[in-house]
Amino acid sequence: MHVTTDRDEFVRLTGMYRRELLAHCYRMLGSVDDAEDLVQETYLRAWRSYDGYEGRASLRTWLYRIATNTCLTALEGRERRPLPTGLGGPSDAPEELPRTPPTDIPWLQPVPDTLVDPAAVVAARGSLRLALVAALQNLPPRQRIVLILRDVLAWRAHEVAALLGTTTAAVKSSLQRARARLDEVAPEEDLLAEPDSTGDRELLDRYVAAFEHADMEALLGLLQEGVELEMPPYLEWFSGRKDVMRFLEALEHEKGDLRMFPARANGQPAAVAYRRGADEMYRAHSVQVLTVGDRGITRITVFLEPELAGHFGMPEVLS
Repeated sequence: MHVTTDRDEFVRLTGMYRRELLAHCYRMLGSVDDAEDLVQETYLRAWRSYDGYEGRASLRTWLYRIATNTCLTALEGRERRPLPTGLGGPSDAPEELPRTPPTDIPWLQPVPDTLVDPAAVVAARGSLRLALVAALQNLPPRQRIVLILRDVLAWRAHEVAALLGTTTAAVKSSLQRARARLDEVAPEEDLLAEPDSTGDRELLDRYVAAFEHADMEALLGLLQEGVELEMPPYLEWFSGRKDVMRFLEALEHEKGDLRMFPARANGQPAAVAYRRGADEMYRAHSVQVLTVGDRGITRITVFLEPELAGHFGMPEVLS
């Protein structure tokens, strides 16, 4: 009975932190699948050591310490998770459909807003936005965690030092290097954009309607001049409204070929897309995440990973 009571107490006290811990692990790993696994591992480790928790730190801080160490262990020997825009220049042949995708690159994944704590979505500098999470992957793991703990979660330097077993001076130095590297690799306009602007939903509805009706003219009107389109797992990506539209027109989809459902991912407007097959069934095709600027869409990131639909509460096949 005592064990059951302890477990019930543990679940009651720690359960409220699960969604923000998922956001924390996602920032570190860049994968919603890996983040869910590591949160589960965090709770298993926390339960095993719960008897030794003496309350010297808050329960939230204690769980973050366990989650952080779990992430650092998981990152040992792993490659970073990029997006195609981080691996080379844009393609100059938008009429040619992408070649066979590489299979050995672990790509960044989007995270549905519904899976994470709402506060995490609007945290400092839009800390779940795709541009920032992709940029974080360029940092060595310890620099990455220092920047997240200091700039996103507002931990004090001595608290980070205690967690990492280092000095406050070393933490401050690591933070300076991390910030400098982030400024080099992250598009400033993406980092500073509001994570939930007023017109996002209206623009997303127009984007969905344009695709479902194969209305290229309407779609063109939604794009900023310097818009970029990328589609992991394909390496090719396109820059500029002209090339993006030339590529989309080359796909030759017709009205009714696609069905799209509005969503939100990484604090940004998104859509879960389904494509009609020869049997007239609609199967999960992609998750599309939009980056929105003052004058329209600045980036379209199409994740061609049908399994992601499940994270958004959507089926593989529409009934």
